[in-house]
Amino acid sequence: MSTIVEVAKRASVSIATVSNVVRGTRRVSPELQARVQAAIRELDYYPNAIARSLKVKQTRMLGMIVPDITNPFFPGVIRGAEDTAFDRDYFLVAANTDEQIGRERRLVAALRTYRIDGLLLASTTGIDTAHIRGTIASGVSVVFLDRPVAGVKADAVLLDNVRGARECVRHLVQQGHRRIAVVTGPLKAQNARERLQGYEEALREVDIPASKSLILEGDYRYESGHRLAKQLLESKSEATAIFVCNGVMTLGVLNAFEEMEVRCPEDMALATFDDLTMDHSSHSHLTAVVQPSYEMGARAATLLMDRIEGRLSGDPVVVRIVPTLVVRESTSLHSRQSLSPASKIHKRVSSRALNRT
Repeated sequence: MSTIVEVAKRASVSIATVSNVVRGTRRVSPELQARVQAAIRELDYYPNAIARSLKVKQTRMLGMIVPDITNPFFPGVIRGAEDTAFDRDYFLVAANTDEQIGRERRLVAALRTYRIDGLLLASTTGIDTAHIRGTIASGVSVVFLDRPVAGVKADAVLLDNVRGARECVRHLVQQGHRRIAVVTGPLKAQNARERLQGYEEALREVDIPASKSLILEGDYRYESGHRLAKQLLESKSEATAIFVCNGVMTLGVLNAFEEMEVRCPEDMALATFDDLTMDHSSHSHLTAVVQPSYEMGARAATLLMDRIEGRLSGDPVVVRIVPTLVVRESTSLHSRQSLSPASKIHKRVSSRALNRT
């Protein structure tokens, strides 16, 4: 690997001149700049970023940790953060925890060893926060993304989950539903609790009691959506609609519908928190609470870089972004002769099971 000394010798200039060209810190005449750049190309020279970071105490690297990179919501968030960081000469490194706190701790520790300047964190933790507190205490700027961490003060870019869920369930109520099931995320996560809160508020507005039998706790994963939907459909819950609190679980619910020959919305209305239409054109009929994922990532990265560069000081800033409800055919009354409770579906499912045996 070529060194700055070899570049200076090839271009017949001082090491300081090469450094000024590479870093753009001082004006260099066009003639000298052309010679240095030609030498850099000929020798395939790359500056030693590690050595430079030790000198200036800045790597211009940002870390980003998300719970599930396969969740259709997070690629947009990552892209928004990456584009925004790149525009300001920062580089983003993203990692995935699989909702495992042990993995999150290891990833935070690893990123700190690489001397990241800041961290965008969608944490999986509900109780164990020592690794986050330690990171902030060490001087690394942290911005919580999508999920705040209780008891830890840091900048955050969050969705107005309560409002999004409330508007979606209000829509289901307006369509005539009174027995509305909800598949929540893991209730250790604040955004899952907020979406459940919005569900409950919408029911209270019209004096509908929130039945415990209709509140099903998932984990934001496909398997839990599939399992809980089958559990609901095989019960005598009398549910006529399901509100699912993220897109990945909704895919599991749809697969359960297909396996049990449940028509949507003729047999069961379905609404989801997350829009699947961008990646799953076959699901373009779903009523959804649309999250502006790219904007959330961009806003979070901007907040983080402003904090790193001293453009932002003082108390933590919390940005709340409002989602949009998009109504589509999966909750349409036009496709329903009458509200068909899950008990009727249960009878049909049980009948098919008997026939198979």
